[in-house]
Amino acid sequence: MTDAAIKYHIGFGLADLGPHPPTLALLSGDPERAYRIATADPEIHLEKKLSHRRGLASYLLQLPNGRRILSATSGMGAPSLSIVVNELFAVGIRQIIRVGTCGSLQDEVRVGSLVISRAALCRQGAADDIAPPEYPAAADPFLTLRLVEAARELGIPWHLGVTASVDTFYEGQERILSSSNPHLLRRLHGINEEYRRLGILNYEMEAGTLFKMAGVYGFAAACLCAVVANRGAGEEVALDLKAQAEADAIRLALHVARLPEEMLAG
Repeated sequence: MTDAAIKYHIGFGLADLGPHPPTLALLSGDPERAYRIATADPEIHLEKKLSHRRGLASYLLQLPNGRRILSATSGMGAPSLSIVVNELFAVGIRQIIRVGTCGSLQDEVRVGSLVISRAALCRQGAADDIAPPEYPAAADPFLTLRLVEAARELGIPWHLGVTASVDTFYEGQERILSSSNPHLLRRLHGINEEYRRLGILNYEMEAGTLFKMAGVYGFAAACLCAVVANRGAGEEVALDLKAQAEADAIRLALHVARLPEEMLAG
């Protein structure tokens, strides 16, 4: 890598990452979650805050073995994520684990558990600028396997399956009661039940585009999400269970980040 220029959106460049720059980033939509990742483990040293430009907080972390990783913010939704991921790739990131939240579509996927995505039904306009709609949105199998193994080891309840990645939180996820717009397009009426019948586990808003970018750009991507709502039961986020579910997702991601580099690559 020779491009040391500061990237326009993320607010830092390769020169800011030191002599041994990271190749792994833990990516969150929420800047507060990015900070919680950066400070969750007392054995992981927060070297410095790289930037908070446009609310896209990024932190340089040092693992106990001296290896560096990033905790970074993608912003909400696929368009913002596509910009951040493009610029992270430019500064040398080659593995990305999304640490997010989601709503479950299946009764057995309970609030408080985690969903590890093996692929995404990608209903996202940003992804169509990366690759055709029929291009597979698949997670890296090696990173995904490490997440599953770590969840088993840590005793965290988890599910592995297909995620629905959509562009909107309200209309696109058939929220009518809690939305300011109660009038859905005809094609969205009954979409929750249709996805349940297809065996899709959950809704979120970034993984599909992330997976397509990984395939086109040539990096490894995985996604784990804390389940904070059960769409079969209602539309609201279970705030009383959200903090623990997020903490479990962070613990799992950091556990995998600390694995030897050769275990994270295919």
